[in-house]
Amino acid sequence: MKYVCDVCGYVYDPEIGDPDNGVDAGTAWEDVPEDWVCPLCGVGKDEFSAEE
Repeated sequence: MKYVCDVCGYVYDPEIGDPDNGVDAGTAWEDVPEDWVCPLCGVGKDEFSAEE
């Protein structure tokens, strides 16, 4: 499942991860560090919603 930033629309895809910010490809959303922030707008994980 992908997760979308409610603020800017960035999509976190677990298959891709966010390697530029220390999240390896294949990292499930639940395993993304709590202090990770959206690489586009800087909000926290609590500002993301599961993509339908």
